Amino acid sequence: QLQLVESGGDLVQPGGSLRLSCAASGFTLDYYAIGWFRQAPGKERDWVSCINSGDGSAYYADSVKGRFTISRDNAKNTVYLQMNSLKPEDTAVYYCAADNTLYSCLEGSLEVWGQGTLVTVSS
Repeated sequence: QLQLVESGGDLVQPGGSLRLSCAASGFTLDYYAIGWFRQAPGKERDWVSCINSGDGSAYYADSVKGRFTISRDNAKNTVYLQMNSLKPEDTAVYYCAADNTLYSCLEGSLEVWGQGTLVTVSS
């Protein structure tokens, strides 16, 4: 069974940092494009970042570019999202997802989704 489990969400003050983890079971993450998405209360789900399989090329939404970094640890079968300089508008449930193609990731139409982890940025 293909499964993704996110962790690392927490309450953090504005300007702070968090690192989210996305651990895979039942498949090897390195062969998939992995994306991070977020959904704030009362809003639609937004794309945050994608990392491609193989070369590990990374892509970011303008709203997080320069503040967030996506990476993968193939030995741990885990993808991370390092979030720095957090703002209240980053508050959302963050989801990771996996698919065979980068295109699917960038379009937000991925096959496997995690259950989400809550990030709250507030003083």
